[in-house]
Amino acid sequence: MKCDFLIIGSGIAGLSFALRVARLGSVVIVTKKSEIDTATNLAQGGIAAVLSDHDSKKNHIEDTIISGAGLCDKEVVALVVDKGPERVRELMALGVDFVKDARDSSGLDLGREGGHSERRVAHAHDFTGREIERALLVKVKQNPKIQILENHRAIDLLMVDEKGETERGGQYCAGAYVLTEERNVETYQAKVTILCTGGTGKVYLYTTNPDIATGDGLAMAFRAGAVMANMEFVQFHPTCLYHPKAKNFLISEAVRGEGAILVGRDGRPFMEKYDSRKDLATRDTVARAIDKEMKESGVDCVFLDITHKDKAFVKERFPTIYARCLEYGIDITSELIPVVPAAHYMCGGVQTDTWGRTSIEGLLALGETACTGLHGGNRLASNSLLEAVVFAERAYEYCADHWSEISQKPYPKIEPWQAGGAKELNEEILIHHNWDLIRRIMWNYVGIVRTVKRLQLAKRHIKGIFQEIEEHYRDYFVTPNMIELRNIALVSLLIIQSALLRKESRGLHYLVDYPEHRDILRKDTRFRKKKGGLLGEVEKC
Repeated sequence: MKCDFLIIGSGIAGLSFALRVARLGSVVIVTKKSEIDTATNLAQGGIAAVLSDHDSKKNHIEDTIISGAGLCDKEVVALVVDKGPERVRELMALGVDFVKDARDSSGLDLGREGGHSERRVAHAHDFTGREIERALLVKVKQNPKIQILENHRAIDLLMVDEKGETERGGQYCAGAYVLTEERNVETYQAKVTILCTGGTGKVYLYTTNPDIATGDGLAMAFRAGAVMANMEFVQFHPTCLYHPKAKNFLISEAVRGEGAILVGRDGRPFMEKYDSRKDLATRDTVARAIDKEMKESGVDCVFLDITHKDKAFVKERFPTIYARCLEYGIDITSELIPVVPAAHYMCGGVQTDTWGRTSIEGLLALGETACTGLHGGNRLASNSLLEAVVFAERAYEYCADHWSEISQKPYPKIEPWQAGGAKELNEEILIHHNWDLIRRIMWNYVGIVRTVKRLQLAKRHIKGIFQEIEEHYRDYFVTPNMIELRNIALVSLLIIQSALLRKESRGLHYLVDYPEHRDILRKDTRFRKKKGGLLGEVEKC
């Protein structure tokens, strides 16, 4: 398979970029499940942008920087906020049906979420991501230059040297090895490869993420030698539905934005003890507050109370949440919603510049896979979809400006995948056991509140599991489950090592041993694969 652009992932970032670069050349989108199995599709809240006369870009910039705990790249923040309104209007032109309100100067019903000083979140009730994904897929499928390959999994990046020959330590990315739906490993060559594989939520026992969120793009980029940044900053969403039959169902922050209050089992509000913004504090603050309340009182969850709001309003504003909770016997218009924090978003990732370029030539990263500098130590609510569409445009602009040069690059000589003496793995229990073990270790030792001792214990345990997995990977034919297990083991190890490098508490990284901010550490945690070291070892850069 040869194409001009190989996009790995089919969320908002990948689809937005595909629609643009199809003007330049052929596009192949590889997605490991169906085209709608993405974190975008589960996004409830909306997309933040300055769209109303009562708001200002200055306010949005300030809110983002405050949320980011001193680590946001101010140039990137200003860029994204400035381009945001244009990108949202572009989504509307593509057919995204945001909820309208003629009373607002924007013409939209703008919501408010934690950390925002104004109402600026464009939404489609509580299924915004699904609506955006729908509209983008309609346009993508209408474009003959774009091909979507479902149930195809990228295994590793194709790295070549200056001569265009395959080399493990090569400096240039020329595509990826892909496991097809028929379980064949094939080489997919491209002039430009784009990682849009989403986040890492499935590294943890409890998450709001879809099952596809196994950090594939991050793991592939690290193995190829890319610079990574800020992987200690894992955002835990404060309010995931707590119910034995509910699987990773998010209760949107927009519910608190419309007046819901967090209360304990006794029905008393508690957020005023932790922050003057109360229930609309930033996610890091709210998640830690809930974690502390649960540990101090010994309860399994806290509750979200929106029963004081008009029933008709709640049903109309949050139809998905209302219907899903009702399935579990909870009428949110008259009953409290049991909630717990859950792993939600990776604020770090593959480091990119303002054009989406990674440290590897020929490789771009967009969306949650990338660390652009926008989010710093804690992402402001609803800035993720915004970042995805703004950087999709930026990456396209770079490719368009350099297309005469990029298009002339010859396809390299690629070595076919070598299976060697690999055997069929019939013991799936080995995969499931290690998967469960990793997620429990990460939840218990590398969660919302951390200690150096727990991080060191986690590193020791995960390192042993990781080495065992690498042995299985070499000895057996690759399978979808083996690819994902290998990736979550590596990403877990990277999160732990990144956390051990930051000896302070900042944003989403709260370290009991170092509870204060340290000005000397007000910088990104940047690292790459250690040269000459064992796979999984890092060196600062």
